[in-house]
Amino acid sequence: MIAAPEIPTDFTLLQESETHFSSDTDFEDIEGKNQKQGKGKTCKKGKKGPAEKGKSGNGGGKPGGPNRMNGHHQQNGVENMMLFEVVKMGKSAMQSVVDDWIESYKHDRDIALLDLINFFIQCSGCKGVVTAEMFRHMQNSEIIRKMTEEFDEDSGDYPLTMAGPQWKKFKSSFCEFIGVLVRQCQYSIIYDEYMMDTVISLLTGLSDSQVRAFRHTSTLAAMKLMTALVNVALNLSINMDNTQRQYEAERNKIIGKRANDRLELLLQKRKELQENQDEIENMMNAIFKGVFVHRYRDAIAEIRAICIEEIGIWMKMYSDAFLNDSYLKYVGWTMHDKQGEVRLKCLTALQGLYYNKELNSKLELFTSRFKDRIVSMTLDKEYDVAVQAIKLLTLVLQSSEEVLTAEDCENVYHLVYSAHRPVAVAAGEFLYKKLFSRRDPEDDGILKRRGRQSPNANLVKTLVFFFLESELHEHAAYLVDSMWDCATDLLKDWECMNSLLLEEPLNGEEPLTDRQESALIEIMLCTIRQAAECHPPVGRGTGKRVLTAKEKKTQLDDRTKITELFAVALPQLLAKYSVDAEKVTNLLQLPQYFDLEIYTTGRLEKHLDALLRQIRDIVEKHTDIDVLEACSKTYHALCNEEFTIFNRVDIARSQLIDELADKFNRLLEDFLQEGEEPDEDDAYQVLSTLKRITAFHNAHDLSRWDLFGCNYKLLKTGIENGDMPEQIVIHALQCTHYVILWQLAKVTESSSTKEDLLRLKKQMRVFCQICQHYLTNVNTAVKEQAFTILCDVLMIFSHQIMTGGRDMLEPLVYTPDSSLQSELLSFILDHVFIDQDDDNNSADGQQDDEASKIEALHKRRNLLAAFCKLIVYTVVEMNTAADIFKQYMKYYNDYGDIIKETMSKTRQIDKIQCAKTLILSLQQLFNEMIQENGYNFDRSSPTFSGIKELARRFALTFGLDQLKTREAIAMLHKDGIEFAFKEPNPQGESHPPLNLAFLDILSEFSSKLLRQDKRTVYVYLEKFMTFQMSLRREDVWLPLMSYRNSLLAGGDDDTMSVISGISSRGSTVRNKKTKPATGKRKVPEAEESSSSDSMWLNREQTMHTPVMMQTPQLTSTIMREPKRLRPEESYMGVYPMQPEHHQAPLDYKQQEEAARQQQERAAMNYVKLRSNLQHAIRRGTSLMEDDEEPIVEDVMMSSEGRIEDLNEGMDFDTMDIDLPPSKNRRERTELKPDFFDPASIMDESPFLTLCSWYKITLEITSYSKPAEDSATRLPGNLGQLGGIWKTVMYFFTALLQCEPVLVMGEVLNAVLNANPYILYQ
Repeated sequence: MIAAPEIPTDFTLLQESETHFSSDTDFEDIEGKNQKQGKGKTCKKGKKGPAEKGKSGNGGGKPGGPNRMNGHHQQNGVENMMLFEVVKMGKSAMQSVVDDWIESYKHDRDIALLDLINFFIQCSGCKGVVTAEMFRHMQNSEIIRKMTEEFDEDSGDYPLTMAGPQWKKFKSSFCEFIGVLVRQCQYSIIYDEYMMDTVISLLTGLSDSQVRAFRHTSTLAAMKLMTALVNVALNLSINMDNTQRQYEAERNKIIGKRANDRLELLLQKRKELQENQDEIENMMNAIFKGVFVHRYRDAIAEIRAICIEEIGIWMKMYSDAFLNDSYLKYVGWTMHDKQGEVRLKCLTALQGLYYNKELNSKLELFTSRFKDRIVSMTLDKEYDVAVQAIKLLTLVLQSSEEVLTAEDCENVYHLVYSAHRPVAVAAGEFLYKKLFSRRDPEDDGILKRRGRQSPNANLVKTLVFFFLESELHEHAAYLVDSMWDCATDLLKDWECMNSLLLEEPLNGEEPLTDRQESALIEIMLCTIRQAAECHPPVGRGTGKRVLTAKEKKTQLDDRTKITELFAVALPQLLAKYSVDAEKVTNLLQLPQYFDLEIYTTGRLEKHLDALLRQIRDIVEKHTDIDVLEACSKTYHALCNEEFTIFNRVDIARSQLIDELADKFNRLLEDFLQEGEEPDEDDAYQVLSTLKRITAFHNAHDLSRWDLFGCNYKLLKTGIENGDMPEQIVIHALQCTHYVILWQLAKVTESSSTKEDLLRLKKQMRVFCQICQHYLTNVNTAVKEQAFTILCDVLMIFSHQIMTGGRDMLEPLVYTPDSSLQSELLSFILDHVFIDQDDDNNSADGQQDDEASKIEALHKRRNLLAAFCKLIVYTVVEMNTAADIFKQYMKYYNDYGDIIKETMSKTRQIDKIQCAKTLILSLQQLFNEMIQENGYNFDRSSPTFSGIKELARRFALTFGLDQLKTREAIAMLHKDGIEFAFKEPNPQGESHPPLNLAFLDILSEFSSKLLRQDKRTVYVYLEKFMTFQMSLRREDVWLPLMSYRNSLLAGGDDDTMSVISGISSRGSTVRNKKTKPATGKRKVPEAEESSSSDSMWLNREQTMHTPVMMQTPQLTSTIMREPKRLRPEESYMGVYPMQPEHHQAPLDYKQQEEAARQQQERAAMNYVKLRSNLQHAIRRGTSLMEDDEEPIVEDVMMSSEGRIEDLNEGMDFDTMDIDLPPSKNRRERTELKPDFFDPASIMDESPFLTLCSWYKITLEITSYSKPAEDSATRLPGNLGQLGGIWKTVMYFFTALLQCEPVLVMGEVLNAVLNANPYILYQ
């Protein structure tokens, strides 16, 4: 059996931790407790099962025996498996499953309880099995440790978290099983002080496990067990109350009628219920203190959420016991949880409590303590949490209006304008409950009244007042949408709204002010739009959803109601507010939502005529663009050929346009007369008429009035004279643009003639020239209009016009020339990429106003987007985007998204050209910096650092797939290298090229090169370098060093990097990773691999070291005078010669043979290409077996002091050659031919070959000097040096045969002067 001596809190797999309780008195002495009678049932321990009579070999081990499972017969094992499988499938009736288990428990409770324990273990995903032996003799902690050891850690999934159809209902079935189990056992078994004690003890121990599956599953089981016990306790409490009432009733009877035996029975029953209640409370206390108190703050959010969800159920179900501050505090504390899932459970738990108004008195203290937190959660970053917080405040508001202050309510009110619709709807419901749901008692008598006297009249006014006080007058649609679900009847009471606008106020009633009337008209328009379109405003929904049949019927009914009401009322409203532009603009939008057929079916033609007359009058009275466009759209909505009213509306429209066109032509002739100065009145008349025509031309085809000619005259005169009023030019350009577009639509839709195409082509070309002229106008508004229209025209008449099988439009294709592209780009640079403070023209000088600044920025973004569209669709050359891309960092906050999207689109069109454009933009910034600061600029300056940062950002845009961008990146490096060496230094080759610092910027793109491409770029870079450049180490040459290092880092293994021996930093880093090499040794495989990686890493780490020198090409040392060594500095003084030369002649020979063999292996590839060297360098291979030391030991793994000592004694800078490491002789024979790659060394002239071999002699020189403390190895080294130098002489002899031009004396001096000690030899 399972005892419960301890409940561990921090359970580990290796040892038990400290316990919660010093002794578990509630669950410990089960043997003793089972001896007593309880609840009319013998609680004696049952008989032992069959498995306990005889033990098999694996009785205490894992299952797997042929006839046993879980330590008993296979039959019980099948039942146990069936219990888990039934719960997993969730198809069978849970009550029958529990009843079967109860029967098994009554037969043998140990075996049944063992099955239940294994059920919990299996539900945790553990494959281990608790055997009967473990059940009898092991403690909880020991069993849990054993199960933990057998837990399958291959996957982190367990039944509660597994996906798939078979696990879909597992959690609900698992919870249902526990609930049914307690419900079926609530009258006897749970009081036997055995089953519940054991299960609670097990779940408490599992809930403290560090294994998440155990902790999660056991916590869920314990919480559901607690919920079931709370239900039992509630039933017991109800039965106790009933029994107490019966007892009181019986006892209050007179003595003659009182039944004493019944009183005794009731008293005994109450006592028994009280005992049961006490036991249930003990169980609940054990679960609460042993599981909940520790797991409500578990590290896993799901476990915390389970605890909070269940405590909410307990407080709601059994409020007398749990609804107090001792339990509420856990919910209040957890509202600050960092996970939204847990915060959400807190709010839903509290909603269940606040919904019941009878519990409000018990929540007063909690509300006062945590109200501020709930209000702040309405702004939670998780929208679901914010929605539930608002709903909770709505319940708090309904329970008591005094709890929430005005400030608390205002924090919720403004959320009706939220872009997230569920939040806005919840806030709208809160607003409706607070301001609109209350009715005065006197309103009950006027419920049936309509119009201005209806009960909704005051509510509509309240809505208007709220809208005005919120000061968000452009968001009425969002306010209406927020309240649409909860206040539909109010928002659809259009008759009341119409009456408030048209009817006179009643006696004692205050009339609406002008501002309130404007707000009411705007709200009314929004409600009509919402009813007619049946979808939320822009930004509130993901798109138009499919309406249900009921919604479609409601929509049709609403449109009919709207048309019938406003077809009559709209002319009256327009007549009343005809001079108010704002009101008229909103009212004129109403016919767009009419059902026009009702004009005919409802015999409302006279109202239609009245409407047309009012529109005509409004056109004549107003010159405001918004009003005129609203009139144009209304005519367009009414001129629908599907309805019979079309002819009536078309005649009225034609008459209006005829009058406007005739008036315009007449005014224009007078306005453009030569020799006369136009006065302001004439200009105003022309402008007002032109505005009306332009507004109508936007929505109507006015081609038959031939407006192109008169507008062309007007614009041409403006160019010639330069004194045309600004607004006239702007609207003339717009009107001409509409003329071109309507002509294009006409030739596209119908079978047009060639003459029509040619005429349109001519008009379009002439119009583009006019716009190009106006790009240089002094007025900013005119330039912006010309630019916008020009971009639209170029986009429309680009090669895209022929897509979709419209090849007949090919004559209309127009490609801008370079001058036009340049002017468009100049406009962008002058008017878009400017500071806010500089933009004082486009916003009427009101830049101090924040709204004006935002509007100006929006306008500039539109201008930039128009030009970027031309780049993306290849209307203009892609390289024009360089001036745009270079602004990416400086104007990232304003235009970063537009520029980044342009980069992405251009890369999709042409990767190589896009890369060339990016490098061009960096070159332009570099040139600008040079012009400003000169060539002697500081590379640490903010300007240069900004260019490097921009290059880094550009590199990030290429993504991670290097294969896709391979050619583009290579071309980028090619252009960058050419630019860096483009301008030679006038002071000579000893000074860096003027643009050499650009290589520092270019190195930001090196990481995007493939390894093989780095070698190609490296070779291309060397073509631009002279020999003097490779030897330079001054700071001005650092960009070249840095860039070369970036190409060598991570490159192919055949890449040779030569690092200056003066730099002690690189050698020190390497020496820290390796021990001093005191003799020959084999390098372990892992160590050699790490030294290879560290070689490249150290090269990158020392990339910016000023004293570092990159791979030099041959420069004869005869050019500089060799340093004369003082006696104390000479090699003779450092390495004194032994006078007895005859003592070790054999060592000399052996070392000489080994050195010669080493050099032979190094020159193997050279032998293949230079056959005349083959005989000279070939020697025997008998000594190769002794040469086990890797070459990297000779070069990189030397002792710490060797390189420094060598540098001090040499008269020139000794180089270390970073050779790729090799592990043994076989690998070296394969690696060496790659090191002397013919493609990288032999492709040039033999002179360059000599250069490469000269580098090897430098390596030999560094190898030649032993450590100061290695005097005993001198004879061997000297012999080895002699062999090496003989081999070198062979090489030079052969090379001189290939390159006779080379002066032999210079070569020998370059070699022999390197080491006087060798000359001595």
